[in-house]
Amino acid sequence: MSLARYVLLLSSFLLVTACGDAGADSSTGKARIVVIPKGTTHVFWQAVQSGAEDAAAKTDLDMLFKGPLSENDRSAQKQLVQQFIGEGVAGIALAPLDAKALVPEVKRAKAKGIPVVIFDSALAGTVGEDFASFIATDNGASGELAGAEMARLLGNKGKVVVLRYQVGSASTTEREEGFLRAVRAAGLEILVDNRHAGASTGDAKTAALNMADDLKKADGVFCPCEPVTNGMMLALDQLGMTGKLKFVGFDVTKPLKAGLSKGKIHALVVQNPRRMGQLAVEHLNKLIAGEAVDKEVDTGCILATKANMDQPEIAALLK
Repeated sequence: MSLARYVLLLSSFLLVTACGDAGADSSTGKARIVVIPKGTTHVFWQAVQSGAEDAAAKTDLDMLFKGPLSENDRSAQKQLVQQFIGEGVAGIALAPLDAKALVPEVKRAKAKGIPVVIFDSALAGTVGEDFASFIATDNGASGELAGAEMARLLGNKGKVVVLRYQVGSASTTEREEGFLRAVRAAGLEILVDNRHAGASTGDAKTAALNMADDLKKADGVFCPCEPVTNGMMLALDQLGMTGKLKFVGFDVTKPLKAGLSKGKIHALVVQNPRRMGQLAVEHLNKLIAGEAVDKEVDTGCILATKANMDQPEIAALLK
């Protein structure tokens, strides 16, 4: 065999091998997908991971769960998406830290033929066109649920404070706006609604302590996610204000569940993060197989209070 013919055959073999392994794990031969959350430290994301792992175990997918450590590290999340696009994964499930910042990466994934499922928090674009599906709590409705409960707790009168999460987060912004719609409709006065807590419990506690004067004038306070609710509870403890104003929060951790049972928190809106992770992987599995998926799925939420937290359907989501 001539050298030229040998080189040609070798090149052809390498090309076919590379194409055949696109999106597959080299050790297992399974299609490789990645689930990229906003962060990895909070209990919420650990529940998402658990649901994703359960779903992946029932498929022929090789699933990797990887996200930035901090929920304010947009550049790290963008780099992760870019990395996995470059590696040629078979599918991506993404909870975008910012509704706009991740748009270029998702467009690039689509151009490479990689299906993308958005979960938890919205991304700018059209579902079914710019990305395959959107799986999340109805965040506007969940915020309204929190607002209605605040109005009930206050008897439709009083002043409330909102400690927001961080700029650019679509899910929490929708919750905050839903809450504000509901309390305004009920006739409550909004004392503060323009303060942001940041990504961590520590940041939220500091922000809440800096709002001490406003909190002392308020009758109620709302926080839209796990770290902000945790931080506010710690701040109210430090300020000696626990139980002195009605407190409606979001999400659940062991400390927040304990706070609910002790009356430190009057209500928690609780999502179903395990279901989000499960459905994200199930959708990718179907998309890789060429099957259709629902464009939008509301994973639901419940309102937990001290009075109902032991009911089976509520207790199941407070674990």
